[in-house]
Amino acid sequence: MADFVKKPVVPLPDLQPEPQIPADQLYFTEEEKQKIARFKEQYLEPAGAVMKTLWLAQEKFGFLPPEVLQLVADELGIPYAQVYGVATFYTQYYKEKKGKYVLDVCTCFTCQVCGGYDILHYLEEKLGIHKGETTPDGLFTLQEVECLGACGSAPVLQVSNGPYVHNLTPEKVDQLLEDLKQGKLPPFVSLTLPQDEAELGGNRRSDAEAVESYQTPPVARQTR
Repeated sequence: MADFVKKPVVPLPDLQPEPQIPADQLYFTEEEKQKIARFKEQYLEPAGAVMKTLWLAQEKFGFLPPEVLQLVADELGIPYAQVYGVATFYTQYYKEKKGKYVLDVCTCFTCQVCGGYDILHYLEEKLGIHKGETTPDGLFTLQEVECLGACGSAPVLQVSNGPYVHNLTPEKVDQLLEDLKQGKLPPFVSLTLPQDEAELGGNRRSDAEAVESYQTPPVARQTR
């Protein structure tokens, strides 16, 4: 047991880390606080809003160091440990500073057999970094991830927890990098399976066209 305590399998978090966000920038604006209040109204308990609030915080600060997690906990009125547990469970929450664009390359089974590792290694060569690293100019972070749920259009990568780029080839990667350098994100596209084409009248839709249908209406008042 003594050896395990000295050398745990998972590194223990620093209990007193150096703040990474300046104190004069560590706050939510009134507009952001109003958004968080609306998040809380959608759930029976304030803790239900932790994921949306963490997402808002990540969009504001770029990542979620301990002081930002504490800010979220204070705003929701819940224990720090509860916020920490959620933030460290999901890889979509960044606990360390990333590049402006995070490229998540899927290498799970389907993407793997369709060339996912070829795409990952091609990106490593193009960017001059290894997976898990960020380019010196702070523009790109490259990550290897598990299934992105788009096996029908493998190999796939996701840009900064947002749009997917399907059916990747070196040429598509080259174009993507050039577009991102110019600040142009790829469009949100949801690919339909061939057998679904008839039902949709042969049309492929973009996720952007159906965003409203994805919104979860407040239910807290009805369920209390």
